[in-house]
Amino acid sequence: MYSAQNFTNREISWLSFNERVLQEAEDPNTPLFERIRFIGIFSNNLDEFFRVRVATVRRMVDLGKDKENLLGNYTPQELHDKIYKVVSGHQQKVQIIFKNIVQELKENNILLINEKELNHQQGLFVKKYFYNKVLPNLVPIMLRKKTKFPYLRDRSVYLAVKLSKKSNSKEIAYSLIRVPGKTISRFLVLPKSNNNKYVMMLDDVIRFCLNDLFFYFDYNVYEAYTLKITRDAELDIDDDISKSFMEKMSTSLKKRKIGKPVRLIYDRDMPEDLKQFILKKMKLDNEEDTVAGGRYHNHRDFMNFPEIGNKKHYYPKLPPIRHKDLCSHTSILHMLRKKDIMLHYPYQTFNHFIDLLREAAIDPQVVELGITIYRVATASKVVNALLNAVRNGKTVTVVIELQARFDEEANIYWSNKLQEEGATVINGVPGMKVHSKLTWIKRKENKTFKNYAYIGTGNFDEDTARVYADEGLLTSDSRLADEVENVFEFFKHNYQHFNYQHLVVSPFNMRNFFTKSIDNEIKRAKKGEKAWMTLKMNSLIDPKMMQKIYEASKAGVKIQLIIRGIFGLQVGIKELSENITAISIVDKYLEHSRIFLFGNGGDEKIYISSADWMPRNLNRRIEIAAQFTTRRFGKNLKRC
Repeated sequence: MYSAQNFTNREISWLSFNERVLQEAEDPNTPLFERIRFIGIFSNNLDEFFRVRVATVRRMVDLGKDKENLLGNYTPQELHDKIYKVVSGHQQKVQIIFKNIVQELKENNILLINEKELNHQQGLFVKKYFYNKVLPNLVPIMLRKKTKFPYLRDRSVYLAVKLSKKSNSKEIAYSLIRVPGKTISRFLVLPKSNNNKYVMMLDDVIRFCLNDLFFYFDYNVYEAYTLKITRDAELDIDDDISKSFMEKMSTSLKKRKIGKPVRLIYDRDMPEDLKQFILKKMKLDNEEDTVAGGRYHNHRDFMNFPEIGNKKHYYPKLPPIRHKDLCSHTSILHMLRKKDIMLHYPYQTFNHFIDLLREAAIDPQVVELGITIYRVATASKVVNALLNAVRNGKTVTVVIELQARFDEEANIYWSNKLQEEGATVINGVPGMKVHSKLTWIKRKENKTFKNYAYIGTGNFDEDTARVYADEGLLTSDSRLADEVENVFEFFKHNYQHFNYQHLVVSPFNMRNFFTKSIDNEIKRAKKGEKAWMTLKMNSLIDPKMMQKIYEASKAGVKIQLIIRGIFGLQVGIKELSENITAISIVDKYLEHSRIFLFGNGGDEKIYISSADWMPRNLNRRIEIAAQFTTRRFGKNLKRC
């Protein structure tokens, strides 16, 4: 009944999601400069997809077996070939969209020009900028047949340069230049002229000044072509018991930087001799390892395109507002003793959470704080508040997940910083990732202790809280807050297990809990009662949960799915998924909240969670879901 044909493969579904991101870049109703940023988001997503998912598929191909229980009736090799075919189509599409955007920019008097289109005054400006800002960051490497080929950094843009002479085209040399996109903006805004604004890529600034870079040599023809390498980002953690987990992680991160190449993108106009020289030196002899691209790579930099547009070129700015019950100079802990508070990011300010930590850090009655950290901002106000709590004599327990992909180095840094100050730092749970979004505050009140808790769907990151749509529940309800304390006791002592009555905790009872919730709707539907559920999450790919949703659909349960990314179900199949509707929201903000609603015969049950319905979340991660009811939110106490 549930054959492979009834499910969509995870990787193919993800590519469909990224195509929806690209559709935002193509949509004329999206403001012009936001369309540019969507191209950047599309490109950044694709890079991470190749670093993680395609690299995993390649490993499966090399091993000759299926490690991931592939859905969709693919062998690893068939899936690999399908991915490259789909990506090739997307790459062609993004080139067309980019050309259209450049034309629309021109119609708005904003010109993206290259080194061949500069007038005399612009040329002088570019030369001055090159000498002052760019040249000190450039270290050209001369390439020779007998010397070792330099290591290419993952996701960095390079210019492969061919030097020759007009008088003798056979006398040539090759060089490689890393475009310093991290230390210098990828874009140079030129002086306005005749009501026109001009933008130039850093790549073209370097191209314009190649003579100033290679004047040592007797060449007078310079050709430069971009290339970019993407490497396998999987962490191979050794099993040396003499090393701490942090030491193993640090070693693995160093190995990641020299991971196996997954994809090399190069300018399709690159001369054949230069291309073959590079491929031979890099030992990339398989065509599947290389992709012919356009003149510019690393479109992810377009997320930071210069803000030189007009007001109409951007989404309207919506500054986050204060919660109606949390006016300035309001004690949040005092408010929570009266009612629960739900925060909706980015519409409401994340500063409320910072204020809560600050209050807890200086409140003499607060004795202990606990928090789970998966990702935080670069200059984290959250961590700063925790450090202040330690300095104020509080016992602070911080559970930092070292295996948060691509944030491992930052989390190692914060672990060391917090430990130096005296916080108790727990680096995850053996065999599982800690992905829950929890904060716990223990306060002495009336000769006993009272717990306060924050249960969220998103990271404690003030940067992403401005663009990610998430929920955060603040509560002093003992049914929830006391069980949050139990979760932290489990973090401290992994052998200590608890029977959670009000929190839904993965991997202990979340799968069973939501399975029973769906079964409840199935029973009602079979009795002819009204039965429905609405499920919102980032990804839905767990086979058992998908089978259960199909079962509910067949029983007559009305199911609405809001899945932003990976979606393994197929809707509209007769006698299987006729009662399922599914949408994906891709818009100004990143839909990140997980919310689950069940009709429950009119007594609706609503849960927020940190977990998607994927095998990793339900089987191998510490995740939390919590019910919230309007009864605990009470009446409006006051308005700001």
